[in-house]
Amino acid sequence: MRGNKFGKLFSFVTFGESHGEALGVVLDGVSAGLDFSLEALQLELDRRAPGRVAGTTNRKEADKAEVLSGIFEGKTLGTPIAVIVRNTNQRSKDYDKLKTEYRPGHADETTQNKYGIRDHRGGGRSSGRETLARVIAGYFAGLMIPKIKVRAYISKMGPFESTVEELREREDISPYNFPNTDKNTEIKKYLLGLKANGESVGGRISVLIEGTPVGLGEPAFDKLKADFAKSLLSIGACVSFSFGLGEEMANLMGSEVSTQRGNFGGIEGGISNGEDIFLTTTFKPTSTVGEKAKEGRHDPCILPRAVPVVEAMVKCVLADHLLRQRAYGDGVINE
Repeated sequence: MRGNKFGKLFSFVTFGESHGEALGVVLDGVSAGLDFSLEALQLELDRRAPGRVAGTTNRKEADKAEVLSGIFEGKTLGTPIAVIVRNTNQRSKDYDKLKTEYRPGHADETTQNKYGIRDHRGGGRSSGRETLARVIAGYFAGLMIPKIKVRAYISKMGPFESTVEELREREDISPYNFPNTDKNTEIKKYLLGLKANGESVGGRISVLIEGTPVGLGEPAFDKLKADFAKSLLSIGACVSFSFGLGEEMANLMGSEVSTQRGNFGGIEGGISNGEDIFLTTTFKPTSTVGEKAKEGRHDPCILPRAVPVVEAMVKCVLADHLLRQRAYGDGVINE
């Protein structure tokens, strides 16, 4: 199986299955001498961990990071960094029915058809649990881009919607990753209702990136927008990506769009222009519904736990492109 590596100069490989011994990541390209904090890394993993907030999966897993290489006395060595997280709370019998039944929209049938074999327990390699490795990579990417601020948030989930203006108004958002904390009780009730009925819901996650220097991205195949799209659409449940006004551009005339540079979301010609970057992704409803959802330990909505994954992938793209730009020499990049 190929396709387990992401990035060029800042790159990583993820490995493991959701019900195997462990999942993990090996990173290459992390600069030497960066301050490392296991506690800070764990906080990022905790944001994605199951059982954190009411209304998501009731499966609880510690997701404790174990650093195997690349760190010495609290500093990165510049050598490959390997981190694993051991699986500790598996109930594989919950997935027995999936040996012969396929969930529409999931990788169950396509994996079986492609390889002739699959690990049906929790989705195996295609499980959302693989994303914990991406969160680890995102932590190290964040060390590479200390002047860039990346904040993802839920902009739509069922009847709930929020705006980037609401995000800008507050530093901390709710445990559900929704800017308006006044909606916490309503969101909890809504998600618990979905769970009780064996139903699921999708929505949108948006991203505000502040402090991006001018000049990240290449003008042809490696456009910054193209790498953002690949990184985010590689997240299992993500089904669409846009930046700036995105799909709204289909309803506007050129005279309207071209009057404001901000309509292009901080990227022009595939290259960052120094303004805030604004991205939007759409996530599908969780594939496991009905009685299967009631019997297992599934999320009725993946959005609250997907937010740190989205942030991580965005950071990885930015770190990779920052290293690429530095490779040109002095250049014109404004750090």
